[in-house]
Parts: sequence; structure tokens; C-alpha cells
Amino acid sequence: MTLKHLLSHVKVLDLSRVLAGPWSGQILADLGAEVIKVERPGAGDDTRAWGPPFLKDENGANSKESGYYLGVNRGKKSITVDISKPKGQEIIKALAKEADVILENYKVGTLDRYHLDYESIRKINPKIIYCSITGFGQTGPKANHLAYDFLIQAMGGLMSVTGEKDQKPGGGPQKVGIPIIDLITGSYATIGILAALSNRAVTGEGEYIDMSMLDVQVGLLSNQAMNYLMTGKTPERGGNAHPNIQPQDVFKCSDGQVVLAVGNDGQFEKLCAAMGFPEWSKDERFKTNAQRVKHQSELRPLLDSAFITQSRAYWTEKMEQAEVPCGPINSVAEALHDPQIVHRNMVRTLDHPVSGTVPQVMTPFHFKNASIKADTAPPLLGQHTLNILQELGYSQEGIEKLRSDGVV
Repeated sequence: MTLKHLLSHVKVLDLSRVLAGPWSGQILADLGAEVIKVERPGAGDDTRAWGPPFLKDENGANSKESGYYLGVNRGKKSITVDISKPKGQEIIKALAKEADVILENYKVGTLDRYHLDYESIRKINPKIIYCSITGFGQTGPKANHLAYDFLIQAMGGLMSVTGEKDQKPGGGPQKVGIPIIDLITGSYATIGILAALSNRAVTGEGEYIDMSMLDVQVGLLSNQAMNYLMTGKTPERGGNAHPNIQPQDVFKCSDGQVVLAVGNDGQFEKLCAAMGFPEWSKDERFKTNAQRVKHQSELRPLLDSAFITQSRAYWTEKMEQAEVPCGPINSVAEALHDPQIVHRNMVRTLDHPVSGTVPQVMTPFHFKNASIKADTAPPLLGQHTLNILQELGYSQEGIEKLRSDGVV
């Protein structure tokens, strides 16, 4: 039986570039949507040049496909269009008329100048779901400011609670090691789009979605924000130690490090027994989570002295047997080759016209009665321009004229 693709009935016009918008577009493509990526003639998405590394062609030479670009554009079709030219705007409007969804992340007001903003598009397609992604949103004193993930991590409070304490070696604010706000903004954008599509199926109405990276970051402060709002005390960096639950931290073993994530008093009791010190769980300083948080400076040395005596594998296995959450701090290479990740088929190889094949990390959907549509590599710049224009009714002569005029 051939499994269905859940969004095979959806057509997406992806005017976004860099990461948050393309990430959303890739999720929608994996779910089966037809996603047409619009890029600048000659240059394309900024991330195409964000290397090394670059994909090697079959002769071992660098191609123009960076790893950054290849990680967020799977399953799309690429058309090159200069939207600053009237003829280019005509092409975008023709595509928009047939689209269900538009994704864009231009600076506020840019698409208004080209009559490609939401109000202009909905005149020709009232049912359009139009999602704008910006650093600060469409309104407010910073609406016109530019932003990148690093800046938003700083402004939104994330870096203030990430990293070791100032007084410790290596202390100071740290960003997350991946562009986490771009990625989660793209994920939230996808949720908003799917909700709007669901509503349209009932009401027949389109929607405009205003996604702000700073809004997303502040929303993600979750428990740290609540800690402040309930106490008035500003959260501080605490390294890897959890501010509300103990013991949850990084511990050194004889050959590396593990994370211990004890979530309740029962797990702590099992931990103590597994480590050979059942008396710790009876100690009044450690019997409850609230007491362990209060006395973590006394608990920590006891755990340190035990973990350092054995290897990562020893403690991981010991804690698995005791049903205590614990695992090694894996490198990226170790994570991608973890038997669980291999079993879940999270890393696959797709055919590619330049290199022969290209590796891909999959979208983490596993459906019972459907499948993801992860069978097409990220497109070459303008790879589908000719076919898309022909489908819109352009003649060969007309397409050649557009090319000679620099429109496509």
C-alpha cells in the first residue's frame, strides 16, 4: 500500500530566504506540499554561499551548494525571479493566484513597494494564507530593524540564562550551538499555517500571520520567565544545573561526561541505590526536590566523587537498569550514528544532479497512515524555472525574453 502525503493538496509559494522561512517551507514540503522557492537570478538564497563546507561534485570539486543551504531546502522547486522588475512581479502574482500559502521574510514594507504584500495578493486570491516572518514583527518601535538569530538570542533573554556563572572558569553568556530561534520560529510559522489551513477548510477564509522571532524567543523563556514573574528575582546563568530540579547537571566520568536528569524523588532514590549510596536518599538535606535544590552545593561533591570512578558507558547502562534518565554528551557525529537514530531512519541519502547523492537529516514525523515526502534533494538555483513558467502559460520565446531582460 502506498502511504499518502498529508499536504499533497497544498501549494506553497516560498519567497523567504536564509533559515526561519525556508525551514518552515521544508517542513511543509516533507509533509507533501508542493513548494516553489523563489530566488534572485544569479545569486539565489544567501545561504547558498554560506560555506564551507560545500557539496562536492562527482569530480571532487566544490559546487555552489553549501551545507547550510542543503539543510533547509529539501523537496522544493526553485525558480529565479527578480521581484523588483514589473515582469517579475507579474510572475509572482500568477504563482500567488494558484497558491494556498505564501511564506516571506522581507524587511517590513519591502513587498508593499512591489505590490506583493498581503493586501495586494488577497485581491487576486482571497483565500491565501500569507505568513510574514521578521525579527521583531510588523508593528512596534523595532519593526523596521534587521535581526539575526544571534541577536535575538541576546535580546530575548536566552543568553542571560545560558552559560556558566560569571565567577567560574569560562563563565559568561553563551548562545545555543544551533540557530535555535530561527528553527523554532520556522516551526511556529508552520503551526500557524496549518491552523489557518484548517480554519479555511471550515470557513473559506484566508489569513495573515505575523511571526516575530523576538516574540518566539520571549515565549520560549517558559519556566525562567515564570520564575521571574512570580518572584521578581531575575534568573541568572547556572551552567548546566537546572534552576528548579536537582540533580540535573553534567557530571564527569573517567572517559567523558554524562547528563543526569533526575525528575522526582522516586528517581533520586533509585539513583542513590544504583550508585551504592542508598543513605543519601534518606538524608534530610536530600529527601525532597526542594531540599536538594536548596542544598545542591552539598549534594554535588558526593555525586562528582562517584561518577568519576567509572566510564560513560558504565553509568549510562547502570542508570538505564535503574530507570534513571542519564546519557552521554555525544558529539554531532556520535548523535547521528546513535543506534536509536539509525533505527528511526533520521539520516538518509537522496539523489542529487551534481554530486550523485546528498545526505539529509529528516523531519521527525512518523505517521501510521501517511508518510513524509522526503525524496527530492534541495534544488539547484533556478532548476525548475523553465517548467514552472511553461505551466503558467509562458511561451519559449517569452521565457527567453524574460531571461535576456534579467527577470528570471
